[in-house]
Amino acid sequence: MKIFHDVCQDAPKPQPTTLVAIASTQVAQHLDIRAATTTPATASGTGTFTWDSKTFYVNGKAYQIIGGQIDPQRVPRAYWAQRIQMAKAMGLNTIFSYLYWHHIEPHQGQFNFTGNNDVAAWFQEIQNAGMKAVLRPGPYICGEREWGGLPGWLTQISGLKIRSNNSPFLTASGNYFAKVGAQLQSALISNGGPILMVQIENEYGYVGSDHAYTNALSNLLKTSFPNTKQYTNDGAQEGAIKSGQVPGALSVIDGTDSKNGFKLRDQVVKDQSSLGPLMNGEYWIRWFDSWGPHNGHSSYDGDTAGKAGRASELDWILSNGHHFSIYMFHGGTSFAFGSGSGGPNPVSPFTTSYDYGAPLDETGRPASIYTNFRNAVIKYSPNTPAVPSTPPLVAVPEFALKPMQGLFDTLPTPRTSSSPMSMEATGQVFGYILYESIITAAALGKVQAGPGAPRDRVIIYVNGQKKGVIDAIYKTPASISIDVVKGDKLWLLVENLGRADNGFSDQTKGVVGDVTVGSTKITIWNHYNFPLEAAPALSGSKSVTANGPPVWYRGTFTTAQKGMAADTFLSLPGGVKGVVFVNGYNLGRYWTIGPQQELFVPGCYLRSDAPNEVIVLELEPGTASRTAKGVATRTWKNNADPDCNNCS
Repeated sequence: MKIFHDVCQDAPKPQPTTLVAIASTQVAQHLDIRAATTTPATASGTGTFTWDSKTFYVNGKAYQIIGGQIDPQRVPRAYWAQRIQMAKAMGLNTIFSYLYWHHIEPHQGQFNFTGNNDVAAWFQEIQNAGMKAVLRPGPYICGEREWGGLPGWLTQISGLKIRSNNSPFLTASGNYFAKVGAQLQSALISNGGPILMVQIENEYGYVGSDHAYTNALSNLLKTSFPNTKQYTNDGAQEGAIKSGQVPGALSVIDGTDSKNGFKLRDQVVKDQSSLGPLMNGEYWIRWFDSWGPHNGHSSYDGDTAGKAGRASELDWILSNGHHFSIYMFHGGTSFAFGSGSGGPNPVSPFTTSYDYGAPLDETGRPASIYTNFRNAVIKYSPNTPAVPSTPPLVAVPEFALKPMQGLFDTLPTPRTSSSPMSMEATGQVFGYILYESIITAAALGKVQAGPGAPRDRVIIYVNGQKKGVIDAIYKTPASISIDVVKGDKLWLLVENLGRADNGFSDQTKGVVGDVTVGSTKITIWNHYNFPLEAAPALSGSKSVTANGPPVWYRGTFTTAQKGMAADTFLSLPGGVKGVVFVNGYNLGRYWTIGPQQELFVPGCYLRSDAPNEVIVLELEPGTASRTAKGVATRTWKNNADPDCNNCS
């Protein structure tokens, strides 16, 4: 028996450029990892990864890829080793991982490989577990991430066109690859590390057929990840496979119909250099969740036939000597503002939780389908260890949240221009931006914040009083009309709900274009940035009034537990919408409309020897009296949208 100890509570707080790099370097206490008997390995010497028509070979020995996806930037670093051990105990031997460019290079030229961005440490954990890895660095990765993992600052580069044979985009991508490659040289199989292959882009065949672009990416990856095999991953459609194929890179399909997908791959791909073993690079589990008053949660609870069917397909793949990666084996959490959206019209923002039927749930505990998959896989996976035990989640008694200060009580230094500037033009990528104009002449009528649909959610205030919300999650959002006179103060608080992960549509955020009230164009704007890259230091108290501006609340609670034994779900009764920090860590967004109603609080973020601080930004405060609590079992449900009951 091996017990991992956790000192996550001593980890440094997130810094402005880390966003979700929010955990420490050790793993959780009170966790029985009976499976962790593999002697840690370190990269040394050399290794080889090759294939013939059906079989992969690692160092000359046949190797069947039994894989599952875990993205390190969605998992508290303190829990990395536990998540990997749970994969190994289900019979997996290979971990597939996306890397999120927008967190590694949050501002152009500013690279961050600390915390959850410490990619070298992630692949070392995989090697320590005696497993192999597949790298999926992008530059575009989809993954229900902000802009498919692309950094928002790309919108400000003149002449740049993403996902195309475009010099500015390829230059930026090459710089990113070079920095990641420098971190991962020892992790490559050719240098004795665990990384077998690197993926070129992601599902590019769905959206384009610019082979000059994908060949250019292939060459960039060869430079940054030398002597490493490449592959492409495309949907099981004839056009997608054909358009996405790159000479010299293994063609791989994804989806839920492996049998037909494999047949199609061999029918469509004529280039022998892209043929080889058949692999489903993303065997999809369930569809993802998005915020909405009528949107449900995807899981396998009560779906006995569904679990059996998914497990049966894995059995068929392995029995025929083929290969797969489960997407996702463990989804984790889109902490802070990392979750993207579908769209763009309407915007379909993804929930903070990235848990939608994965065999290992958001908290790192086996879901019901874990056993189905394990029973199917272990027949083909020798020496599968026992499943590590995990402690139950805990409840935290209700505690008070006190209003401390308004978001707009102390405004930062503004940038002023005659017309509104986009969020990115002010140097901001995530969070909220406030537009302020002092009205110079009377105006009456509907508020229009730029042409077309809003980007993305706009709360409108006149003289500090909320007049309504224009929300792009609806095809037909609310129509808000106001009556203003000279000297009135007009505020528009705009929230980036997540750039669309399709990677192509214009994803500039904030107000893009002119603001009109009726037929009157409003000019002279102050811009106040609220990226919320760190939790504020709060003091004093705040009087809360109905329809007032956003308010910061603060509360504390204690726990005697540590590590995974302290894991809980934070419930915020009466909350409408906002974001939560616990001990300085941004847990992500909450929204009463659901389907997600609670936020996962990793116990490694908590202190057992001092009070734990909870700071809540409530965008639509209604009362001064608020509470919060921790629950051991979460509830998935929907509530009516208080800002748009009749929207569609």
